[in-house]
Amino acid sequence: QVQLAESGGGLVQAGGSLRLSCAASGGIFSTYTMGWFRQAPGKEREFVAVTIWTGRSAYYLDSVKGRFTISRDNAKNTVYLQMNSLKPEDTAVYFCAASTGGYYQNLADYDYWGQGTQVTVSS
Repeated sequence: QVQLAESGGGLVQAGGSLRLSCAASGGIFSTYTMGWFRQAPGKEREFVAVTIWTGRSAYYLDSVKGRFTISRDNAKNTVYLQMNSLKPEDTAVYFCAASTGGYYQNLADYDYWGQGTQVTVSS
């Protein structure tokens, strides 16, 4: 009953910025831990960032710390990923995902996934 829809991807030059959005419908958004993941061609899907349901804590992939910021607006049922100082190695399809069970460390912890949005960073 939960649907997630990402938007905001696109083509950007290295050093540029993008802001991804993930809008949720159905369920109770404020109770979800929300994560962002990415997958490059031929590679495993990897964790990028997560905001736990309280909004009190956020965790990031080491390589994006200081460049990416995850945030949420529960009134709008939306989670964001602000990406600054983008690098070519950030190129991937970015997915948002929702965990309803209170766990967030593994892919299997996430119950719902969006379709993904392409981010391409040129050198």
